[in-house]
Amino acid sequence: MIADTDFSGKTILVVGGSSGIGNGIAHGFRQRGGAVHVWGTRAAASDYDPADGSDLAGLGYDGVDVGDPAAIEAAATPFDRLDVLVLCQGVVVYKRGEFEREGWDRVMAVNLDSLMHCARKFRRQLSESRGSIVVVSSISGLRGNIGNPAYAASKAGAISLTKTLGQAFAADGIRVNGLAPGLVDTKLTKATTQHPDRLAGRLAAIPQRRMGTPEDMAGAAIFLASPLASYVTGHTLVVDGGLSL
Repeated sequence: MIADTDFSGKTILVVGGSSGIGNGIAHGFRQRGGAVHVWGTRAAASDYDPADGSDLAGLGYDGVDVGDPAAIEAAATPFDRLDVLVLCQGVVVYKRGEFEREGWDRVMAVNLDSLMHCARKFRRQLSESRGSIVVVSSISGLRGNIGNPAYAASKAGAISLTKTLGQAFAADGIRVNGLAPGLVDTKLTKATTQHPDRLAGRLAAIPQRRMGTPEDMAGAAIFLASPLASYVTGHTLVVDGGLSL
């Protein structure tokens, strides 16, 4: 293992790490020696179905509704130190539900507001370890998304927040960066991935001609959290196979 990507002795929390991209990132750190905890939406790890892309083996787990600021404040922290905080929480509402107040409010609460609440909660521990935060946004934050205004706006906000916290937290010894995935096969993208014609059209627009994988995103997150990126601050790395070119 390359020493710069060895996380032995380090503690990592992946918010939204119960499935999809977050789960891939959690296992990426675990495979590199890290003690990894995840937050998910369900009461217990046993409530998840591996068929949905959930593999919680070897990971600590707590159920926390990050859409509720009080739940974030009250959440237990079963670790003495924290070296890396990955913020990968996210929801989307289809069928134009985000144009309605309920859909808009829920998406913004989870995808944007909770980023700040989580960052604030763990700021002291991350400062003590001179750790880092990795914010997972989306290329939807870099362009319009006609059917999902809250999703696009929240991800644009996440990219801006990454810049601002990168500035604000640097004095505490905390590096804040982010990654913006393109099309990755997860629960959130099934509206595309489970429709062959729609998927073919999306793949045709990706220069690499394939979807991304959670493991692709894990590689980017590990780089950003590692000493290899020690002079990178406030940056969001686009990881999309060229889709946004």
